[in-house]
Amino acid sequence: MSKLIFENSRVGRKGYTLPKNDVEVKLENILPAKYRRKADAVLPEVSELDVMRHFLNLGHKNHSIEKGFYPLGSCTMKYNPKVNEVAVRNSGLGNLHPYQPESTVQGALEILYELQEDLAEISGMKEVTIQPVAGAQGEFTGLKVIAAYHIAKGNTHKKTIIMPDSAHGTNPASCTLAGFDVVELPSNEFGKVDIDQLKELVNENTAGFMLTNPNTLGLFESRIEEIAEIIHSVDGLVYMDGANLNALLGIVQPGKIGFDVLHINLHKTFSTPHGGGGPGSGPVGVVEKLVPYLPVPMVRKDANGVYSMDYSHADTSIGKVHTFFGNFAVNVRAYVYIKMQGAKGMRSISENAIINANYLQKKLAPYYNIEYKNTFCMHEFVADGTWQKDKNDIHTLDIAKRLLDKGIHAPTIYFPLIIKEAMMIEPTETESKETLDDFINIMIEVAHECDSDPELLHHAPISTPVKRVDDVLAARQLDVRYIPEN
Repeated sequence: MSKLIFENSRVGRKGYTLPKNDVEVKLENILPAKYRRKADAVLPEVSELDVMRHFLNLGHKNHSIEKGFYPLGSCTMKYNPKVNEVAVRNSGLGNLHPYQPESTVQGALEILYELQEDLAEISGMKEVTIQPVAGAQGEFTGLKVIAAYHIAKGNTHKKTIIMPDSAHGTNPASCTLAGFDVVELPSNEFGKVDIDQLKELVNENTAGFMLTNPNTLGLFESRIEEIAEIIHSVDGLVYMDGANLNALLGIVQPGKIGFDVLHINLHKTFSTPHGGGGPGSGPVGVVEKLVPYLPVPMVRKDANGVYSMDYSHADTSIGKVHTFFGNFAVNVRAYVYIKMQGAKGMRSISENAIINANYLQKKLAPYYNIEYKNTFCMHEFVADGTWQKDKNDIHTLDIAKRLLDKGIHAPTIYFPLIIKEAMMIEPTETESKETLDDFINIMIEVAHECDSDPELLHHAPISTPVKRVDDVLAARQLDVRYIPEN
């Protein structure tokens, strides 16, 4: 086990040289006493080499898409081209300030405007706001737009949103935050929306229907136009969670098949980094009748080719959902990716993701239970460990831990909740057939180990720097502090 950086600390050792301060500054004039420390901060005293080795070792312990296969279902952990990083670090973009006059940031506004337009074209929506800074915030924004639409029409009784039992966990949370009540719709025997039950649940109080398409089982909801007709018959709106848009690029435009609102996870589909709770981007697209309720400002282009921030619909807008205009650098990365791929490339992304997922599903079907293996999946599929559990008391968690020993990041496990012992696998389009074959062979090895040495699975991982932790103890007695001895 590596030492903490504090444990490498030695009094008087340092790895930095600060320039001599030639300006006399009185601290009390800069920071009031109540905000100042009473004693010096306890920091490690280490050399530059110690620091470099410490963080390099930490980096080696982390798993990343550059280090190995990362088949997290629904998360779409695709490779992020480094050209995105080169572009966004250009000083002409990185040194901009949001308070600069619009006349001095025309290039930046052009990027934002074209990104709005490109996402609208890809999604089939009339307008797109790129202000939300996460998928969950995009959900909240889209649902607030739905609420604003109904309030404007006097539909104050419309308080319920219907969603399938396979919905993403953020969906019901976002509905609650936006002031709606959630009505759960059980999936049918094919893992899709049960149309007959939907008809029974829809009434005059229905504000909308929230659906991921393809759904969280990796299956395409082919009856979406019929679903939309049912919801629209009571003046409800149809919301699409765009988490799985990586399966539809250049193939299906959600706005053209009945969806009224859509959020897009740029980190899942358009190669921007996963924020890990930090900087993300979740643009929201809407059909024409909902445009007046989008957040302000929108970027507009006049007849002379001049770009500006437009607040003209401020009276009807839900307002701002983030300071300034969202996460600019994240949006620039997506812009670069879209321009490099073009329309043909967009379709190729989805086609390859679908082919890869179906290849894995077919190859793994003899070794793991796949509830819906008799149908084609889209860009992901859900296998499960029920065979291993029933035969050898091996749980999906054990299988996931064993994969870590073999240099593979585990798939998403225990989601969706409607599949027991679920393993949600998404290869993405960026992985080669050789990588997929390696993963298949490892999964088969693990399946054999479940029979030949089940105790090994119960103790996995064996070779990782950190072994299996006590999840319950970690949750109830979490302690991430380090208290120096002196």
